[in-house]
Amino acid sequence: MPLGTDTKQYETPNHPYQGERIASEHSLLDRYGLANKEELWRAQSELRSYRREARELLGQAQDDEVVIRRSEEFLGRLKRVGVLDEGDELGDILSLEIEDVLERRLQTVAYRKGLANTPQQARQFIIHGHIVVGEQRHCIPSYVVDVDEEDLVAFDENSPLADDLHPERAEGQ
Repeated sequence: MPLGTDTKQYETPNHPYQGERIASEHSLLDRYGLANKEELWRAQSELRSYRREARELLGQAQDDEVVIRRSEEFLGRLKRVGVLDEGDELGDILSLEIEDVLERRLQTVAYRKGLANTPQQARQFIIHGHIVVGEQRHCIPSYVVDVDEEDLVAFDENSPLADDLHPERAEGQ
């Protein structure tokens, strides 16, 4: 087994057969065009790590210089990727939802910008190399788009989809 592939990047649910949870997972899979539940569980694990770090920082003395610096770096990172808004504070991380994390994926950003008709089509365009962020082609739908990169998401100029008359182009483009 190659080095580093034995550690999963997500945690599976503790109770695998809960009808309500399964229904909500299927709803999220459809709404965000995720390929499987593993992608959803990865996003949930990421959200859990955000909350864990926020609780750890909130539990420490707020007048300590190291804690203040770590808190500012952590908040800056979450604001840069767009999970938090500019006015949010450390306590607001605890109220984040899974949708806040899923909205920052390249797949969702491309769909919301109107580059594709469905999230699934946006996923296909990304995997096939039709979508670029600035000058950089990304083939990974789960790539987290920074706020300042959001306007740079577009079709690759060499892609057939860059032509407005292409039949797969979204309506109203």
